[in-house]
Amino acid sequence: MVKIDLITGFLGSGKTTFIRKYAQYLMDAGNNIGILENDYGAVNVDMMLLQDLMGENCELEMISGGCDKDCHRRRFKTKLIAMGMCGYDRVIVEPSGIFDVDEFFDILHEEPLNRWYQIGNVIAIVDSKLERDLSEEADFILASEVADAGCIVMSKSQDASPEDIQGTIEHVNQALEKVHCSRRFHCEMNGVDTANVIHKNWDEMSKEDFDRIASCGYVMASYRKPEFEAEGAFTSLYFMNVKMTEKELREAAEKILSDPECGRVFRMKGFMRVDSDSEDGSGLSAWAECDRRQWIELNATKNEITIRPLHVGQEVLIVIGEELHEEKIKSYLKI
Repeated sequence: MVKIDLITGFLGSGKTTFIRKYAQYLMDAGNNIGILENDYGAVNVDMMLLQDLMGENCELEMISGGCDKDCHRRRFKTKLIAMGMCGYDRVIVEPSGIFDVDEFFDILHEEPLNRWYQIGNVIAIVDSKLERDLSEEADFILASEVADAGCIVMSKSQDASPEDIQGTIEHVNQALEKVHCSRRFHCEMNGVDTANVIHKNWDEMSKEDFDRIASCGYVMASYRKPEFEAEGAFTSLYFMNVKMTEKELREAAEKILSDPECGRVFRMKGFMRVDSDSEDGSGLSAWAECDRRQWIELNATKNEITIRPLHVGQEVLIVIGEELHEEKIKSYLKI
């Protein structure tokens, strides 16, 4: 049977970055792997960020499209059936960051997938500086993503204080308590990680750290489902062909994430082309001389805005959140 690992995590927590490192660890160990990216939106930005992993020992598959939940479920099952015939040692699944992950467990227990796949690990990625002021819907999504996890891997720990990390774990446990889940996570702050929480700079993770993650397993926890439809609580807005400098994009992202008139914005991500010889202090003039306009990638949450150069992209910016006000967001993006 093919082992399948589920990488969960809320919006902007760092799932895609973790998958890059985890996939490389598995390939270095001699595994032939497949990665399945899931997104309910029209464009799967995260898929593009994993392209350079593709090779003899790694293949990428994706499910994307603005369809309803039942359609997405059928597509997911069909894709896993196809992947089950490819001879992988391990399949990594990244679900969207804003939906109840039980869908994936349910499908894996259906014929014929229950004969082909064995659930290996559920690895939950949690931002060390998790936003505390989350809605009831967002707290439920957070709880559902960690409830079955064999371990939590905290992202951006090098930028977080011990108080930040401890506060995040406390918030996770409060979210679990809200849905009447008995699981609790604990994190030692003396540099020694407990069995189910790993907080360490990802660039400093050793093979032993990844060995531990790759054998963390999962827990079939029970929790109470809310009355609302979780996927209906969030909205994704797509903006094509935005024309700004890097400096203008950063300023716009800061305003959109902080202005309540834009709604409750959890994350902005996407790609944009800018002039490589711009004079806004971005350093873009050092890029490839063969093409004056170069790609940049935006990945932004309230805690962190990252803009970096990229070799290839797609002209789209995505804003994800609750009760979004499209016209106000457009005004900051100058469209």
